[in-house]
Amino acid sequence: MKDFFSHIRGAVVSTFALAVVCCGLYPLIVFGISQTFFREKANGSLNVDAGGTVRGSNLLGQAFTEAKYFHPRPSAAGNGYDAASSGGSNLGPTSQKLNDLIKDRVAAYRAENGLNDSQLVPADAVTASGSGLDPHIGLQNANLQTTRVAKARGLSEQKVRELIQRYTHARDLGIFGDPGVNVLELNRALDERR
Repeated sequence: MKDFFSHIRGAVVSTFALAVVCCGLYPLIVFGISQTFFREKANGSLNVDAGGTVRGSNLLGQAFTEAKYFHPRPSAAGNGYDAASSGGSNLGPTSQKLNDLIKDRVAAYRAENGLNDSQLVPADAVTASGSGLDPHIGLQNANLQTTRVAKARGLSEQKVRELIQRYTHARDLGIFGDPGVNVLELNRALDERR
């Protein structure tokens, strides 16, 4: 019987020690490192204006619909850019619903940006990302929206293109993906130019 209680005591002590290390010390160490070296990223990469108001996260897309703003990718997440309902539409390439949706989006994109029927529309302007929350658009998409935004804001297209370049993020690790423009950062920079 003495051996039995010895094993039980060993198991309880081991469980308690592992709980303290794995559920207490390790999370505190990771939290401390992240707050010390990666504070902005660890806290959600929040985009805060000069008055201290949080305008969003640089990691999540937002709906911008006014002519003076660059428009993001469409979103299939909930009612649009809903992080609690993140996900794609699950419509496949043979879906008539997806085909009709893309045709409508292409027509709307051409109309709002003054494009003719022969101009190609970038895929990221009419299709949602896998998560429905992508905060970036491609350079071609941003460049096609430049005229509309510059006109609505009374700025030269050159000034708007300079801002696009400033808020263009390079390829991941220099080789993966394409350069992208963070729509929230760009639109905030345009608002601050007033």
